[in-house]
Amino acid sequence: MRRVVRGFWGPRQETAEELAGRWKLLLERIAALLPAAGGGPGAGGEWTWRRIHGSRRPTALRADEESLLVALRADAASPRTSDGAGLRLVSTGEPGWEISVAGRGGGTSEYVLQAVVIAVVSPDGAEVPDAGLLTAVAEVWEPDFGDVTDDDVLDALEDDGGFTVDDPCIGWLGCLSPARAALLPDDVTAGRTELPGGRVLLDIAPRGDAGSVVRTHLRLRDAGVLEPLPRPMDRTFL
Repeated sequence: MRRVVRGFWGPRQETAEELAGRWKLLLERIAALLPAAGGGPGAGGEWTWRRIHGSRRPTALRADEESLLVALRADAASPRTSDGAGLRLVSTGEPGWEISVAGRGGGTSEYVLQAVVIAVVSPDGAEVPDAGLLTAVAEVWEPDFGDVTDDDVLDALEDDGGFTVDDPCIGWLGCLSPARAALLPDDVTAGRTELPGGRVLLDIAPRGDAGSVVRTHLRLRDAGVLEPLPRPMDRTFL
């Protein structure tokens, strides 16, 4: 089974050092939440990830701040990358488990959202801490909005909810920045968990209940909760 945990935000200029700190915290949280998805701890108890490159074979990357900083500086200096810096990492663990993390931050583009996406492949029936993973994304990356979803839910949102790529949306779990959370209508019955910094985690529906997700998405969209950031973007959050 495959799901994705995502966070998105607008322009936010950050140094490579700041980004490396965020990446280190996120990878530590993932390792604690999903030990079965790791390839085994390296020296010092840290995972070794495989870094995916566009034009050459993957290379090993330690999850320490120094290694992450070197990788992010190299990406930011690449002539192919003029806005921010990003990484794409993969780890394969016990049979049936694989996790990939891709993200780009520190950029100031007025048209392209900054993002981090965690994709988790797990054996059928395995417990995956969806709320813990989305909370980690929310606390480490401070996004404008985020969710936990899969292909079936995204297809339903496109077919029945008017969703298009780059629009804010929700999955069976959603995360909202303070300004978006302030617009939540009282008649939305999703469970709400307050997170640090004023963000709110919404428990929309059980996985597989795409109909409830679509109905809640439409209600939140109509209430302005899922309003896209204005283009050109001049802010990080709504």
